Amino acid sequence: MSKYRVDFTKVFLQKVKKISKTDRKLAIKIDKVLQLLEIDPKNYVLHSHQVNSKNFGKTWSSSVTGDIRIIWNYDSNNNLVILMLTIGSHSGNDKVYR
Repeated sequence: MSKYRVDFTKVFLQKVKKISKTDRKLAIKIDKVLQLLEIDPKNYVLHSHQVNSKNFGKTWSSSVTGDIRIIWNYDSNNNLVILMLTIGSHSGNDKVYR
């Protein structure tokens, strides 16, 4: 039923692995968001919108919680591939936005 293929950067996988070790509930929420992104990245539940990210420039952001965001982008050919770039906070020292 997936409409998009989702690929992950090494950074994204490392951060999710770290989160999974310390916060199982958050890891489950991340998994649900990834499942929704595979079906429809612009699903209203995700609050997906374009942002100017700290490390990746103009990308897309989807909400996991009130403060945690997944930063992603379409592949360079605008194919039905979503590249998960990073995950982090909306605010604070580890924020993913500029």
